[in-house]
Order: sequence, then C-alpha cells, then structure tokens
Amino acid sequence: MTSIDKFFSGMRAAASGMAAERLRVDTVARNIANANTTRTPEGGPYRRQLVHFGPLLQRAADGRQEVVGVRVLKVAADEVTPLPRIFDPSHSDADGQGYVTLPNVNPVMEMADLIAATRAYEANVSAQEQFVAMAERALRLVQS
Repeated sequence: MTSIDKFFSGMRAAASGMAAERLRVDTVARNIANANTTRTPEGGPYRRQLVHFGPLLQRAADGRQEVVGVRVLKVAADEVTPLPRIFDPSHSDADGQGYVTLPNVNPVMEMADLIAATRAYEANVSAQEQFVAMAERALRLVQS
C-alpha cells in the first residue's frame, strides 16, 4: 500500500462512519415519528428500530483482514424493551380489557441517541476536513 493509499484510507474510513451515522440519525427520526403508532401494517404497535454496526474489512496485501471503516450490519426491531400498556378503553386499538399496547419508543432515549449520532457524524466530518487540510499542505510543499 502506497502512502497515497494510506492517506485516502483514512478519508474512506471517515466517510464510512458518516454514512453509518446518517442511517442511525434517520432511524432515530423514524422512531420518534412513530412514538405514538399503535397499529402497523404488520400488526400491533410500532417497535423501536436499532442500528447495528460492524467493522468494514478489507484484505491486506499480506492476506490479513484489516479494518478500514465501519458498516451497518442491520437495522432491526428492538425485541428486548417491553411494549408499555395503558388503560384507555376509548382508544380504537384497545383490547377486550380496555388496554392499549404502545410502542417501545422512549423519546428521551431517542434524543440521547440522536445527539450521540450527530456528534459521531460531526467527528467524522472533522476528520475528513483534517485529511483535506493535510492534502492541501502536502500539495503546497510539492509546489514550492
């Protein structure tokens, strides 16, 4: 791997982080938008969606696997957090006992996730900007 390839690998790693965090922000926004959805096409209330990340691997020249960024493994429903139930017999989705099953979306938790995803995205943008600044300095050195 040449020094140019190594330089651009950092930019690619930051770009993969930005793409992953953008999907996380979109997922959090979808969760917040469905915080009161008690009926989905699949049946039952909306279930909070979670983004699962994993390493982005590349085979090195010597045959080893090396981490070159981050990737989204999957976006899946949160099956662990329980679905809260409230008593509201007048609700259109109330069961025979008058209870309504609500989504397992906690807006406070979603906002915390949104802030974390935004900060991670900003960190990757900052890394990208630093790579660009280094490239510009290197070009100035070569030109002088």
